[in-house]
Amino acid sequence: MERATGFPNQRLVVVPRPLVREALERPITRRLVVTDAGVFPAAGEHGRYRPQGAEETIVILCVAGAGWVETGGARYDVGKATAVVLPGNTGEAHAYGASAGDPWTIWWCHVRGSDVAELVEESGVRAGRPIIPLVAVDRLTAMLDEIITALEQDQSPARLVATAGMAWKLLAILAVDRRLPEQGTPLQQAMKFLEDRVDGAIRLPDLARVVGVSPSHLSKLFREATGGGVLAHHTALKMARARLLLDTTDLTIAEVGRDIGLNDQFYFSRQFRRLHGVSPSAYRADRKG
Repeated sequence: MERATGFPNQRLVVVPRPLVREALERPITRRLVVTDAGVFPAAGEHGRYRPQGAEETIVILCVAGAGWVETGGARYDVGKATAVVLPGNTGEAHAYGASAGDPWTIWWCHVRGSDVAELVEESGVRAGRPIIPLVAVDRLTAMLDEIITALEQDQSPARLVATAGMAWKLLAILAVDRRLPEQGTPLQQAMKFLEDRVDGAIRLPDLARVVGVSPSHLSKLFREATGGGVLAHHTALKMARARLLLDTTDLTIAEVGRDIGLNDQFYFSRQFRRLHGVSPSAYRADRKG
């Protein structure tokens, strides 16, 4: 028999729906408001089934044990260091629950608001893909702990604004984590290779050979992760190094160029201006901080 709540040491907070409706009419919280949040440790027999889905978008972080989720007519296994995101207002049935043999421990929240759909889309969640691997689980659960603790104190307009900011950051980090390459993958190896050779040059076929994939596949991985190609990413790394040197050293413009492998000062200046809209000397002269 699956149950929704009642787990030992659970924490659970629900914002009264009249307060949610009021929040959705106010600045800031009309863009995002946390409606429910909690943590269910080792939640044996936990399960929910919603034949019409939910108004809220549901975010579940599995930090231990295992579970499952059904949406779009398919079933997905959920393990440790995994997020489940179920978009709200779809009218589509969904269900989820703990594994019988190794019930999950989950931190979770429900959110509504005008920004939610864009944040979910940015995270890469779509039909047939409700799962996001997590890079920094502790960081995300700390945010949910803050949200729960705040809402346990009260659900005043000020508190709802505070938790909205925390939840916005939580969803933004999920979107960023999706783009970060996992350790040991060809993309991560290629990015590390380029970081270690900011002062050099690299050809796409050579880099692809180093990480063991085809040039076309490596280009695709970079476009998906960064929005640009391998050369553009390497150039961005060079320019980041150049900015650091211009801001923190007395090296000449030519010396900065040589440090990042661009020995022609004029070529370096053209590349720098193309990215920043100003010359290296103008960038250095501009006061910062």
